[in-house]
Amino acid sequence: MTPLPKTRREILEGFVAANPSDAFARYGLAMECASAGDTGAAVEHYAHLLAAHPEYVPAYYQYGTLLTRLGRKDEARKILSDGVAAARKAGNTHAQSEMEIALAEAAQ
Repeated sequence: MTPLPKTRREILEGFVAANPSDAFARYGLAMECASAGDTGAAVEHYAHLLAAHPEYVPAYYQYGTLLTRLGRKDEARKILSDGVAAARKAGNTHAQSEMEIALAEAAQ
């Protein structure tokens, strides 16, 4: 009997297991978990990613907006504020602008 093909999440989990410090793989896994509705795992992976790679600007927006959707607005504001600073430091004005908008929405 042929084994079932792996899901995208299983593939990403394999990448992260093989190289836990790979920021792109961890970001992909967090995004996949969030899109599948496993918000607990997504939060865990975003937090782990940003603890290890505070310069990984895209994660701040995704993590912050996820926290906002979960009603965790204080945490969302902290993550988005940190993201604005990281984007500014990286010279990424587009990401900075997006996070400033998301931050204003999280403040409501």
